[in-house]
Amino acid sequence: MRVLTGIQPSGDLHIGNYFGSIKQMVEAQKHNETFMFLANYHAMTSVLEGEKLSRLTMQAAIDFLALGIDPDKTVFWVQSDVKEVLELYWILSSFTPMGLLERAHSYKDKTAKGIAANHSLFSYPVLMAADILLFKPDVIPVGKDQIQHVEIARDIAIKFNNRYGEIFKLPEFKVEEEVATVPGIDGQKMSKSYNNTINIFGEEKEQLKTIKKIVTEAVPLEDPKEFENCNVYNIAKLFLDENELIDLQSRYKRGGEGHGHFKLYLADVIWEHFKEQRERRAYFESHQEYVRDILNKGALKAGEEAQKMMDTIRRATGLHY
Repeated sequence: MRVLTGIQPSGDLHIGNYFGSIKQMVEAQKHNETFMFLANYHAMTSVLEGEKLSRLTMQAAIDFLALGIDPDKTVFWVQSDVKEVLELYWILSSFTPMGLLERAHSYKDKTAKGIAANHSLFSYPVLMAADILLFKPDVIPVGKDQIQHVEIARDIAIKFNNRYGEIFKLPEFKVEEEVATVPGIDGQKMSKSYNNTINIFGEEKEQLKTIKKIVTEAVPLEDPKEFENCNVYNIAKLFLDENELIDLQSRYKRGGEGHGHFKLYLADVIWEHFKEQRERRAYFESHQEYVRDILNKGALKAGEEAQKMMDTIRRATGLHY
């Protein structure tokens, strides 16, 4: 089975990224054919400073390798190194109704949050459809907020296939229900767009400072506390096994501890969880030419797949003569 995902290099990776797709890809590469790319074209919807985007792309590559993406098992590349995706993006635009894009939740949510409306933000789902359809994946691991984009890709593929034959495979999305929407420090979906993330890497003091900002209810120290709707608990449970979860629930129920205590506990859990990944990250950080070599080799492999697919598409559409 072929599994594909892409993540924007638009800032520091956070635990929502990790549980939403990265962890699934690390597991998937053990038994599947896996493709993963850094979506730097997509990142331009929010990052327009050239030097910054270049730096963030390398940072993301280092982070993914540290988190367990294995270039011997996963085709790993930078989106802009495979130009065929832009050609397919334009072709698919001719099969994308305006109403389909106008109904996209992500566009409406981001503009409602004050992000400037522009063509790249509006047509983002078409480029994502090109990212997906170009490589004929079976499964796309996503967070709940990205399900609609996979559905849009399928809708566009169906329109194209209806005209030219069964060229595109219709992929399925995969959502890990227990982590479908990772809560941010304000209780909303964790997202860089909402500035409510807990970063995976960085200084321990800075991470603790962020965790202390998690929104919680005001409850007297000695009173029992509800855990079901507590933002601290709902983040912590992503990292805990069954026994650890029961122990934490008991601490909430018996009282005598405030939410501040639970925030300190969460900080310790997160810091310990990513200990080995931080060590690997330090290695890749000091060997960036090796990281570039990995990305270049990944782009060559992805490019071979893309060229074969685009040759079929060009012949079908008459762009090959």
